[in-house]
Amino acid sequence: MTRLSVNINKIATIRNARGGNIPDVPEAAIRCEQYGAEGITVHPRPDERHIRYQDVRDIRPHITTEFNIEGYPSERFIALVTEIKPHQVTLVPDPPDTLTSNAGWDVAKNMDFLKSVIRDFQKAGIRTSIFVDTDLQNLEKAAETGTNRIELYTEPYASMFVKDREKAVRPFIAAARKARRLGLGINAGHDLNLDNLGYFHQMVPDLAEVSIGHALISDALYYGLENTIQMYLRQIH
Repeated sequence: MTRLSVNINKIATIRNARGGNIPDVPEAAIRCEQYGAEGITVHPRPDERHIRYQDVRDIRPHITTEFNIEGYPSERFIALVTEIKPHQVTLVPDPPDTLTSNAGWDVAKNMDFLKSVIRDFQKAGIRTSIFVDTDLQNLEKAAETGTNRIELYTEPYASMFVKDREKAVRPFIAAARKARRLGLGINAGHDLNLDNLGYFHQMVPDLAEVSIGHALISDALYYGLENTIQMYLRQIH
């Protein structure tokens, strides 16, 4: 079964726009789980423009499903993840000034670095995932890092979906099959929404988890958070 992990960064963005504690980020995480989310994802960035490092600490005791922390493995990020010990850490190659994730790892270029970071997280009992594109040779390199899973960067699929959904999903099917042969678990995320998620889930085999934030929180403005989470769950269950 594919799990839905709700990324709550945008809730923190709303709070930060005014200061104070409205909306309450840990409470939002609790509500998401109560409404059916099968995991909570956060992506703390160095400038803390949405999720803050302290938010991660505040949220952790309340998570009853699965906690996924994603981000660039800087020294500060590594220290936070090691302290919090989430169920999963997703390594993303974001430079500090990146607005949002926009590419997967060039694994060959970063092989030694990724191997070292992954080994340390796994020693701490944390499942690892690395953010990658659909290049099949790059997936072979990803397997060499020792990571447990990969997360397929789905923005190219979302961009092409309205023009040619079969063409859009084709490289992701191939990548998922390759990843499975390599013994890697398969996650996916970025720009998945109510329009394109169901088809992606139908076509891409062995999908363990989708992580969705921006679209889901935006939809919640129209449909309500509980109803929206249920709408997304119906796309994958």
